[in-house]
Amino acid sequence: MITVIAVLGAYGEAHPSTPGTYFTGPYHLPHTPNAALLLVFAAGAVLAWRRRYPRLVLCASTAAAVAYTLPGYENGVALLLPAVAIGTLAADPSMTALRSAGWAVAVTAVLMGATAANNPLGPTGGGFFLIPATGAVALFAGIALASRRAYVNSERAQLARQAAQDAQRGIDEERLRIARELHDVVAHTMATITVQASAATALLRDDRPEQAAESLQAIRSASKDGLRELRAILSVLRAASGDADGYADPTEPAAGLARLDALAAGVQAAGLPVTVTVTGQPRDLSAVTDLSAFRIIQEALTNVIRHAGPATAAVLVEYAADSLTIEVTDTGCGLPSSAAEAAFAQFLAAGTGSGHGLRGMRERAAAAGGAIEIGPLPDQGFRVAARFPVDPPELARPELVRPESARPQASRSEPATSQQGGP
Repeated sequence: MITVIAVLGAYGEAHPSTPGTYFTGPYHLPHTPNAALLLVFAAGAVLAWRRRYPRLVLCASTAAAVAYTLPGYENGVALLLPAVAIGTLAADPSMTALRSAGWAVAVTAVLMGATAANNPLGPTGGGFFLIPATGAVALFAGIALASRRAYVNSERAQLARQAAQDAQRGIDEERLRIARELHDVVAHTMATITVQASAATALLRDDRPEQAAESLQAIRSASKDGLRELRAILSVLRAASGDADGYADPTEPAAGLARLDALAAGVQAAGLPVTVTVTGQPRDLSAVTDLSAFRIIQEALTNVIRHAGPATAAVLVEYAADSLTIEVTDTGCGLPSSAAEAAFAQFLAAGTGSGHGLRGMRERAAAAGGAIEIGPLPDQGFRVAARFPVDPPELARPELVRPESARPQASRSEPATSQQGGP
């Protein structure tokens, strides 16, 4: 299209309707044979390859325009074609602004020299002084286009990097979530098994096989529950990887406060007397809040089994209008001295330790938008309390209502006693 317009324009310049307007006095309209217009055609036709070979096309277009100019033909339109090549060269990503300016100056000088050599309107007549202006406009337009392209490419690269970072962050968060799940399941199960195994060993030494059998049954139950939860986690991972063969039984309830009774029964069987108290109206919770509350209670009770020594524990779940509060306290040995209490405070401030239990509880509370307090009680024992924001109640959650007939041996008002003889 550019070539056709340029040829038609050059033909119009060679055959003006009122030649006397410009050619007066010693200046006469030159005769331009139609064959000369082939040079204008060539100067425009090579522009089709200007993006692939910008330098070569600029040289070829300039050479054709100079060949058309030197005989003294009217060259106004012909000189615009090399300007298009200048703009394309300046927009090329491989070109710097300084190098593009050097090419533009060289081409402009050649075109001005060819025009002045045999200009039908005098050496500097006609549009002579428009030649540098045309080259400058083409140069600056090309540089601006190159800057725009560089900016767009930078934005796209930034978006791509951000997308990659978001994807990696999602992967890391999912890995952390799975690690917390595995830690909570394995730690609770293994703590129960360890305590019961020690109790069974002691009972067998004391020649009390019936009570030892009860401890072994508690080990079997804890192992079964732990394996079921591990299967559920593996089922999620297999489903995410596209494996349709899952491990989990879809009829098994998901981990949440609905399974608090079962958790209390397992802890009871492990030898830890525990009291569970639920106040307020139980209702539906978001998945992250329900799971986080359950896992925090599970981890706190696991720590009591492992570290508190002979003790009892109390679990409080309080449903308020806009919040859920959970609390786990125990009557264990606690911190033996003020120095130990100071060391524990420093441990909490650092947020790290040899284990992942306390840190995992903090991460779970933060993930659900809640706050958690962890620390020793004034006299004896330990306390873990967390508060989660929840939506105002709409529908009660029937499966969380705990009638007395459905309670395990852990009661609402009095600590349950262990029948296992464990610590």
